[in-house]
Amino acid sequence: MGLTNPGQKISPEDHARRVREMFARISKRYDLLNHLLSGNVDKQWRRAVTEKLRPLIPANASILDVACGTGDLTVALFENTDARAIGVDFCRPMLELAARKYPRLLLVEGDALQLPFGEAAFDAVTIGFGLRNLSSTEDGLKELRRVLKRHGRAAILEFSKPTVPGFRALSTAYCNYVLPRIGGIISGSRSAYRYLPDSVARFPDQEALAGLMRDVGFDEVEFQNLTGGIAALHIGRRV
Repeated sequence: MGLTNPGQKISPEDHARRVREMFARISKRYDLLNHLLSGNVDKQWRRAVTEKLRPLIPANASILDVACGTGDLTVALFENTDARAIGVDFCRPMLELAARKYPRLLLVEGDALQLPFGEAAFDAVTIGFGLRNLSSTEDGLKELRRVLKRHGRAAILEFSKPTVPGFRALSTAYCNYVLPRIGGIISGSRSAYRYLPDSVARFPDQEALAGLMRDVGFDEVEFQNLTGGIAALHIGRRV
């Protein structure tokens, strides 16, 4: 059985529990599969975040990396922006892996929909491939905005809708058939890798996500497609 069934209504608490348990199950193989299934392109996507943010944030900025998982984006921010980066995630096994890989990281256990930080605490917030896993995209965006300082920047890296028709069909076939099979064999949880294409299909496309960001109070919203729109990087400023 997958994480959810089509049309099934579950509570936000139950959704969070299922997502947390899913990531706990695949945590030991998570990094390997990320790099393998993306052909290491995921590293380029994270580098795009740091390159985009660097000129937009002050020296010695404080950055919160939400849904940080095993810490790869947090480390990229720490190493490439001269920022003080903190990672937060609600899945303890993922945080434990991050702590073992990068002992210098400051890591906090917490929920992206109820971040354990005060209002206007950070110069920038990032979330890499985590927003679509929340029970409410809108509430997640509101919480990112809440912890940002005025004129602070949010950077959202997420899977999106490929913009080239032929490439879109190829990407869809890969996600629906190849990825669940390989991911299931290596991780031992095929349902987790069936969840990925399902969650991407339900997630707002590039323009719709930009619109949601504006609706919750971000301005100067822009996005760039990465790898033909397989992923997209959205940037917004807290008004």
